[in-house]
Amino acid sequence: MEIIDTHAHYDDSRFDDNRDETIAGVFDTGYIRNIINAGCSIESSKAGLELSKRYPQFYFTAGIHPHDSGRAGDKDRALFELEGLLREKKCVALGEIGLDYHYDFSDRETQKKWFEWQMQLASRLKIPVAIHDREAHGDCMDMVRKYPDVIGEFHSFSGSAEMAKELVKRGWYISFSGVITFKNASKILEAVKAVPLDRIMIETDAPYLAPVPMRGKTNLSSYMKYTAEAAANVLGISTEEFCKATTENAKRLFGIE
Repeated sequence: MEIIDTHAHYDDSRFDDNRDETIAGVFDTGYIRNIINAGCSIESSKAGLELSKRYPQFYFTAGIHPHDSGRAGDKDRALFELEGLLREKKCVALGEIGLDYHYDFSDRETQKKWFEWQMQLASRLKIPVAIHDREAHGDCMDMVRKYPDVIGEFHSFSGSAEMAKELVKRGWYISFSGVITFKNASKILEAVKAVPLDRIMIETDAPYLAPVPMRGKTNLSSYMKYTAEAAANVLGISTEEFCKATTENAKRLFGIE
């Protein structure tokens, strides 16, 4: 069994005291094939680049998260730096980008501007994107429809089954996190059922969203087996079959050898 963690944040400060030991332990399990470290700012994207240099199994994405859009600074300078990171060999997507209307750490108009500027960049560079969508489904879908040549993953998907179906028709991939193991996950489980096996992926969003029975702990890629088991159970297939499909999907979308 092999699993690719399509979205994690091992540059997060929670790992500062034992990052190397933690990552070594994750890979020692034998079933974590690769980890994609997601960028949230220019600084964290650079940290992801360094992780990809240190660990052969690591890849990274580079982007400006909606939370960070309000402090991204000068547009032209930030996009210039971002493009440089996107051209790195082990950068597999532009992200994470999108909208977050739950916390509103950056005002919504600023979020929308940076979302669109980065979608324009992805269109020009022909690179996949990783979308963060929290309580902003309508506006995120409007952006997807505006840029039909851009595809990628909706990470830690929280939308409806109908939204998932439209995204799949448009060429997108849907990634699910440990949230699908939570007691109140019935809506998201309906979305799991709606996604074809050749478009579904899984992730941790580490250090956040640890699955049951690890909920409340710092999330690790090694806990993905619980997410995989839950999704496979919903789909009525073996965990091994589910993991094989999600691994092939991640390799295809992100160009992982």
